[in-house]
Amino acid sequence: MLNRLVTLFALLLATTIIAQKKEIKVDQDRLEKRIFDLAEFGKQENGETERVAFSDADIEARNWVLQTMKDFGMEVTTDVAGNIIGVRKGTDASKKPISFGSHIDRVPNGGNYDGCVGSMAALEVIATLNNRKIKTKHPLEVIIFPNEEGGVMGSRAMSGNLTRAAFEVVNSTGYSMGEGIMRLGGDTTRITKAIRKKGDMAAFVELHIEQGGILEKENLDIGVVEGIVGLKWWDVTFTGFANHAGTTPMNARQDALLAAAKFIVAVNEVTNSFDGAQVGTVGQIKAEPGAPNVIPGKVVTSLEIRDLSSEVIEKVFQAIKARAQEIAEASNVSIEFHPLDTTAEPALTDPLVYKEIENSAKELGLTYKYMPSGAGHDAQDMARIAPTGMIFVPSKGGISHSPKEFTSAEDMANGANVLLNTILALDKKLD
Repeated sequence: MLNRLVTLFALLLATTIIAQKKEIKVDQDRLEKRIFDLAEFGKQENGETERVAFSDADIEARNWVLQTMKDFGMEVTTDVAGNIIGVRKGTDASKKPISFGSHIDRVPNGGNYDGCVGSMAALEVIATLNNRKIKTKHPLEVIIFPNEEGGVMGSRAMSGNLTRAAFEVVNSTGYSMGEGIMRLGGDTTRITKAIRKKGDMAAFVELHIEQGGILEKENLDIGVVEGIVGLKWWDVTFTGFANHAGTTPMNARQDALLAAAKFIVAVNEVTNSFDGAQVGTVGQIKAEPGAPNVIPGKVVTSLEIRDLSSEVIEKVFQAIKARAQEIAEASNVSIEFHPLDTTAEPALTDPLVYKEIENSAKELGLTYKYMPSGAGHDAQDMARIAPTGMIFVPSKGGISHSPKEFTSAEDMANGANVLLNTILALDKKLD
């Protein structure tokens, strides 16, 4: 009888603990309000928001985030790369921080959710813990990365992967990345001071909108990101011979644009010939001299290949290159591939972190699936220096980088609750 009572008590205690854990949830309305409040910075007469990195609106929004963190009682700094870092102290000063966050800068003519959901959810996690008077052993570090859209600037600097050549890149504000860093309160002369070493963080977690339509299509709540794809870019130059369009017979032409057109079709065919989820894209084309009555003598196209495997990217590239050579020979033109300095290596997420994301989704009664991220994120560089995980929430219609971008308040709160519970679980499990 005594053993039976002990067993019943243990079951009751376990049920109570699980119920208490499920009760730790963010305030959905408060989270949505912060998204709307953030959208006020850079709001235009048409009701849409423009907030490209380094703009006045970006600086105003960053100051608002800084003040919000201070109001939460966090220790707030801006590092030499412009990263905003807010720290909530843990009970054990010897522990490394559990870090989480995203970005608030936007592409031109973008939406209110890309990056912003993860950033505002990070603030909401801190607010929820403060309201519930919950202490963590590890310090909690909220990071708002600058200029993610213009080259994942802050996270690249933090991972030691931001080169000085990148300082010359100019965005739509007219400021270069170097000027922008200084404008945000950073210091390009001491940029290496932003670097974090492996082991400086216990873990890093980023919540983000999916920026695709898979979760919505499959009616799922959460995406557990298994890895962020790598990408490589090339400029592909076709050189033929510019000649009169009226007097040059069809069989005597060295038409660079015709060869480029066949190449574009070949990229699609070759990429699809491989098993897997790799993607190959030609998104840009420039023909010279660009007159309607002149056969194009030179054409430059872009080529981008993405996959979770560097080996797959290389295999697809070599196959495309071989087809391109065949096209060039048949078209009597030459072809050159010029690799660009925009390479991002594939980044697999950490098994411990993604398992806790999965467990948190389960405990909250949310549906989920494992999936790759086809877009680059700050988490990609953070994975170089810390065990990293990513949480996706649905994007309405799969739309992103557009004013029509939308994620519902419920979906945002679901993601924030998974983030919150993942952090609490990691706090117990990590050293």
